[in-house]
Amino acid sequence: MRYRVRHTTTYTYDAPVTDSIGQAHLVPRSLPWQSVASYAVTVAPRPGDVTHDLDHLGNHVTYFQVTEPHDTLVVEGAGEVEVTAPVLPPDALATPWEDLRPLRDPARPGAWAATDLALPSPLVDHDPGVTAYAAASLVPGRPVGEVVTDLAHRVHADLDYDKTATTVTSTVVDTFARRAGVCQDFAHLVLAGLRAHGLAARYVSGYLATEPPPGQPRLVGADASHAWVEVWLGDDTWLAVDPTNDTVVGDRHVTVAWGRDYGDVPPLKGVIVTEARRSTLEVAVDVAPVGPWTGAA
Repeated sequence: MRYRVRHTTTYTYDAPVTDSIGQAHLVPRSLPWQSVASYAVTVAPRPGDVTHDLDHLGNHVTYFQVTEPHDTLVVEGAGEVEVTAPVLPPDALATPWEDLRPLRDPARPGAWAATDLALPSPLVDHDPGVTAYAAASLVPGRPVGEVVTDLAHRVHADLDYDKTATTVTSTVVDTFARRAGVCQDFAHLVLAGLRAHGLAARYVSGYLATEPPPGQPRLVGADASHAWVEVWLGDDTWLAVDPTNDTVVGDRHVTVAWGRDYGDVPPLKGVIVTEARRSTLEVAVDVAPVGPWTGAA
């Protein structure tokens, strides 16, 4: 499916900002199942300095600095992306999960690149309660596909989706204690459970094309940033699951960036110089289908 994506972030301050330095992960990745037809990141006021680059994981990053005094800053990523459902090798999901632990089998092809993703990270620590919770899915000898989808299903069933339960700095322990959170919290909990047992898994940020209720029109800007998990299956093969929606990732998921956890790939982060005491943040995301998959590379 082909989508037109627009992600607009507006910061408003109660006093002028004299210097704003930012970093944005807003440009989708080019992947075997995802083609970026066109994409641009714009900043208003116009930055005096802007750079587009790739980070060490291959994510597109935009760096900018605005030195013109401003009380409103608008950062927008927009363009078109074509997505099809990822196709895995036939036997990839049947491997026993114990055979896919890069720290136990560093000679396995691709293990060197997955090792860091089997370790704790700043927002995904190893917690005894989460480790025990995940163990119910990680039955000895069980195929990795069953392990991952079962854990994602249980997280979906056991947690409530609640935007007020957590913040962007909440930990896995916070989420597990509250049994509630948003998509990044669902993803972090799955990551923690899998990594604690030696599997390598990465946090994926992106968008999900949503469908309105029957008979209702789509609302522009009603979509939101989304997050899910990809689990290493050997070589450069990954199984992507969306625990928030209890589904395997398909052609409605637009991949932007991936890392160890949310802290590696937030849509925007930065620092400002100002005497402002208050600020507001507004985010509008729209993922609109514009046609079927054409197979363009």
